[in-house]
Amino acid sequence: MRKKGKSLSLSKKLARATICLSLLTGTAAGVLPATVAFAETQPEADTPLNKQNLQPLSVQSLESLDNGVKLNLGDYQGFIRLFSEDMAKISVVKNGEDEFISPGIAKKDWKTPKFTSKETDKEYILSTSELTVKINKQPFGVKFLDKQGNVINEDAAQGVGYENGKPYAFKKTDSTENFYGFGEQSGGLNKRGKSLGMWNTDAYSYNKNTKYLYTSIPFFIGLKDKKAYGIFFDNTFRSYYEMASEKDDYYYFYANGGTLTYYFINGPEIGDVIDRYTELTGKSETPPMWSLGFHQSKWGYTPEELVDVAKTYREKKIPLDTMHFDIDYMDGYRVFTWNDQYKQALKTLKNEGFHAITINDPAVKQDENYRMYQEGTANDYWAKNPDGSTFFGDVWPGRSAFPNFLKSDVRNWWAGNLGTLLNEGVDGIWNDMNEPAVFDGPFHTAPLDTVFESDNGEKKLHTEVHNLYGHLETEATYNGFLKNKPNTRPFVLTRDMYAGTQRYAALWTGDNVSNWEHLQMSIPMNANVGLSGVPFVGNDIGGFAKSPGNVPTPELFARWIEVGAFLPFARDHYDNSAKSGLAGGQEPWNFGKEVEDISRKYISMRYELLPYLYNQFKESAENGQPVQQPLVYQFQDDAKTYNIEDQFMFGDSVMLAPVVKEGQTSREVYLPAGETWVDYWTGKSYEGNQTITVKADLGTLPIFVKNNSIIPRQEVEQSTDEKKLENLILDTYLDDTASYSFYEDDAATMDYKNGEFNITEFKVDKKGNHIEFEQDKKAQNYASDIKSYTLKLHDAEQPKKIQAAKHKYDQVDSLEQLNQQESGYYFDSAEHVLYVKIPADEDRSVKIQ
Repeated sequence: MRKKGKSLSLSKKLARATICLSLLTGTAAGVLPATVAFAETQPEADTPLNKQNLQPLSVQSLESLDNGVKLNLGDYQGFIRLFSEDMAKISVVKNGEDEFISPGIAKKDWKTPKFTSKETDKEYILSTSELTVKINKQPFGVKFLDKQGNVINEDAAQGVGYENGKPYAFKKTDSTENFYGFGEQSGGLNKRGKSLGMWNTDAYSYNKNTKYLYTSIPFFIGLKDKKAYGIFFDNTFRSYYEMASEKDDYYYFYANGGTLTYYFINGPEIGDVIDRYTELTGKSETPPMWSLGFHQSKWGYTPEELVDVAKTYREKKIPLDTMHFDIDYMDGYRVFTWNDQYKQALKTLKNEGFHAITINDPAVKQDENYRMYQEGTANDYWAKNPDGSTFFGDVWPGRSAFPNFLKSDVRNWWAGNLGTLLNEGVDGIWNDMNEPAVFDGPFHTAPLDTVFESDNGEKKLHTEVHNLYGHLETEATYNGFLKNKPNTRPFVLTRDMYAGTQRYAALWTGDNVSNWEHLQMSIPMNANVGLSGVPFVGNDIGGFAKSPGNVPTPELFARWIEVGAFLPFARDHYDNSAKSGLAGGQEPWNFGKEVEDISRKYISMRYELLPYLYNQFKESAENGQPVQQPLVYQFQDDAKTYNIEDQFMFGDSVMLAPVVKEGQTSREVYLPAGETWVDYWTGKSYEGNQTITVKADLGTLPIFVKNNSIIPRQEVEQSTDEKKLENLILDTYLDDTASYSFYEDDAATMDYKNGEFNITEFKVDKKGNHIEFEQDKKAQNYASDIKSYTLKLHDAEQPKKIQAAKHKYDQVDSLEQLNQQESGYYFDSAEHVLYVKIPADEDRSVKIQ
């Protein structure tokens, strides 16, 4: 328990001193003079698992259940439940204790699959069509096998159970097994050999060795013998993962408290695992189109700067959709309030056609004249000290109370208050400081014995609620949209997550640093976030935190914008240069004309690819797949992809190989096996399963496209609202057959959930001496603006004729001329590219001969 009186006062003073000597942390971090070194916040020392105190369990008796088996384990009881053909839930709890279901679980009711059960002297066996679970009785242990009888995963000799109240599970492994996921983690892609931890931490200016970052997603994927499985350790306490970090033949995970509850998912494809995991914890929503545009932000923009920066983007013809309002827009950092000058800036931006996002923190200033504080106090909405008094901690507004988001009444209250932002024209909410960060708290958060009361009156300590705090606040924020803007798609950006938060929000990876290490680290970090069921992820482009030696040079910013233009969430956000003592802004034009032109080039390319990107997000909403994918996601049969962390797939068909090292003007690129790859810039084709060297001057991001791909595109625009999509470009790389299922809705409302969308299947085939284009309108329940398609065929030959049935398409002399016509074609002989303009209502095959 927490010490009272003078000891508490002293600890607060020490905490303040520590902060002052390192950094005030947070997105709008107070930055010390340039002479002070960076230091990221971390929690107290890890609580080790005492391997000499493990207590093996044995099955003393068992009872069959409708969906599995209940085990008598002496002082504990075990439950093995089959939720689907390929997923089982494993629980070991104290006698009389209920099985645990966290708020991260979205789907609680499952249709029990068909299964058989069998008992022998040594085992109890449950089998579905895809998965067999063998339960060893003496000692208790679980083994999972696939339908061919191959062992996928099994408990190690150390077993499972509790060590001094800490739930643990040991698993066998071998040197060929690799591990991915774990949410937001520093370091590289493959987590084999790593010691990982989960305790949401405001880790300002973290580095590649920082153990605790902002999110806790206790889900990982094992890949062994080219087959994948997933384990979700549903425990909200601080948890630990030793992934063959001690020996090569076992790994284990455990937590500081709570129950031993995990879900096992059999693939065998990585995509199958993520699909099932996100069925359990919730799929992401299809986002509003504007949120996929480019975002600009700075901590410390004045009202005038917000407007001027947005207008400069337009003047320089660099596409932009959204400006972000950091904490300065509030009245004295009081949440749900406005400084009138910033409110006027918002109106100006909205009138100029921009979108706006406002930051929102959970801490509520202690101010007897402040409505939010009055209401929270009157309704007993705050987290408490152990003695029942309100817990106060220092954050941006000073001494503050913290909403007890564990209560639904508090979440509903918070959701209702979002009208003070949304009704002014704000389009999105940016949740920050929601670990929760507390400047004068121990290890920069609330004390572990801070009390949160649940709806049923149960009192839970901060040690259990901490990793859920941001999740619950984000749920309230999402519901605030539904309450205040009922048919508008929510956009919530959060710094803090637990498993399942993807159903409410996008994630940005916190307060990164303007250096090459962070650019390099961002790619595997985003990849693992995506593999953890969170497709909408991004990093502060150019880096947020500054210090001497950590500022974006023109070269670094150019390389970062090349990556950033293809992030699922793309935002240039940076620290207030004036407060850091470092001059210069981080908008593209601040780095000279060359970098400004590079920025325009790649951000424009993002806007051209918005139809493709939007369709990738629709796929994510359906099956959980990442948008930014590590190569191993698509190519798990190719072992050469398992550790590649400086290349990634942008959706299903486009591979990027960014330059992430200072001074490089060329790089090696691995082309995964099983595909033919086309260099986007040169048109040259390469067979997969080889490494090539490509040139990459400062303005060149190496891009490769899978052959037999169709990539839907549009003409470049300065914002997502600038013009209607009337001509869809079908950028086609064809060897024999290419197809694409194109999804379309209004990209703004929830009407798509009522069936208001279109699905059109496109197919381009080489058939003998001709190429054939066909479309099949599978669903037509949305009034589309698309009037035509431009089929863009690469590596093409001059056609003799093009026709649909008896209708012949006329050849024209330029692409500009083609754009003015309803149908026709143009052949670019220099580039060997054929453009065919096809009416959207063309229901006949178009033959190219």
